[in-house]
Amino acid sequence: MWMTSRLSLLSLAIWGLGACGPQRSQPAQQHTASEGGAAAAADPAAGDLTGEWRAQLQFSSGAFASIKDLEFMYSFNQGGTMTESSNYDASPPVPPAYGIWRKTGPNEYEAKYEFYVTKPPAKFEEIVKGGGWGLGGRGVFVEHITVAADGKSFTSKIKYDQFDTAGKPAEGGGEAEGKGVKLAF
Repeated sequence: MWMTSRLSLLSLAIWGLGACGPQRSQPAQQHTASEGGAAAAADPAAGDLTGEWRAQLQFSSGAFASIKDLEFMYSFNQGGTMTESSNYDASPPVPPAYGIWRKTGPNEYEAKYEFYVTKPPAKFEEIVKGGGWGLGGRGVFVEHITVAADGKSFTSKIKYDQFDTAGKPAEGGGEAEGKGVKLAF
């Protein structure tokens, strides 16, 4: 009886491995020119926002309008999350922005991302004593992005809103245009 039970368990285990083990893979779906143009046929990722990007931005209004060399680095993740950091994150010190993104049409996307705004200490001595930059509110970017047909660049329009620590609108918001390139080897 002990041997019969063991053989039954062994048979069940082998059957389970066969049912749950490696399966034949299905051939990858091919993109056709009618589904997304010649670029989609040549490169299935063409027009996709997923990946890492670098962009130059120019604000026409608001607190960032005087900055002429503003750049953003983006990481758009599968599943709709993203991270953004700028070449000015250290002055004043602020953390990166975190957010979400979604596809809104062919090669069209919308991203919404937020970061914490900091305020300087009242006196330099506060830094020497171990204090630092305090919370000054948060900033919210909403960006409308159009990816080029080849998937290697984009243009965008950005609306920036700033909020105080109580969540009320604060001065500094503005609008910008951006041009980005996808990072590649």
